[in-house]
Amino acid sequence: MRKLLVVVDMQNDFIDGALGTKEAEAIVENVKAKIRSYPACNVIATMDTHEENYMETQEGKYLPVPHCIRGSEGWKIRADIAELLEDAAIYEKPTFGSRKLAKDLKKIAKKEEIEIELIGLCTDICVVSNALLLKATMPEVKISVDPTCCAGVTPESHEAALTTMKMCQVQMS
Repeated sequence: MRKLLVVVDMQNDFIDGALGTKEAEAIVENVKAKIRSYPACNVIATMDTHEENYMETQEGKYLPVPHCIRGSEGWKIRADIAELLEDAAIYEKPTFGSRKLAKDLKKIAKKEEIEIELIGLCTDICVVSNALLLKATMPEVKISVDPTCCAGVTPESHEAALTTMKMCQVQMS
């Protein structure tokens, strides 16, 4: 059984930048410890990636805070986490969930038995989107989320997302 770790959007803008929260800052050490607990070859990361026209997109109209603009400081993965992801496959995604990540992990699952654990930001947007996308793509693969390595937009929305994932058979690790 191969266990894969997906580190979702641990970018400056979500930690202490444009959309940062104290809860996001509080999970950084847990995230680093979790990454270190996996072989480097089994760690994958995602990056929320928007272009200069973000405010013109549907997301930009609903969330009118420019963030994770390609090439900006806020777009970068936090430096101390990025060091741990040097060998990781990194998926840039323009939306909440990454269909390419799901497709690529499904290919791996066809060749060998895997489990997938997700951590990162934000629980209630990109973590839940990727968890449910992975579960829908691979219903027989164990998908889990470590709540101590995730933070939501608010503590309440974090808890709501965890409940949603549990209802959809995503395990809590």
